[in-house]
Amino acid sequence: MATHVLGYGPEDPVGLVESCYRAVEWILATHAAKGVLIPRPWIDHPYGEEEITLLEEELLPAMAGFLARVEAIDQAIEADQEAEVAAHQAAAAAGLR
Repeated sequence: MATHVLGYGPEDPVGLVESCYRAVEWILATHAAKGVLIPRPWIDHPYGEEEITLLEEELLPAMAGFLARVEAIDQAIEADQEAEVAAHQAAAAAGLR
């Protein structure tokens, strides 16, 4: 995905989702793998095993599906643009003959 290479700006919602996806993965890897609860500052109940399982089984796959669909859309747009450029180049080359 282009956001891997180019980064993203705060106005890029897809880049934000990708960043959040990576952050959740990191939190799960650093906290959950060690058996540490994940603090939730706005409630008096940290995420424990049950909530972490929900993140792993429901949230991450949903985010991954979203990002995969965006990638497919981006690839289709890029293919269309490449075809358009090729058509213009072919027309220009034909005009030179």
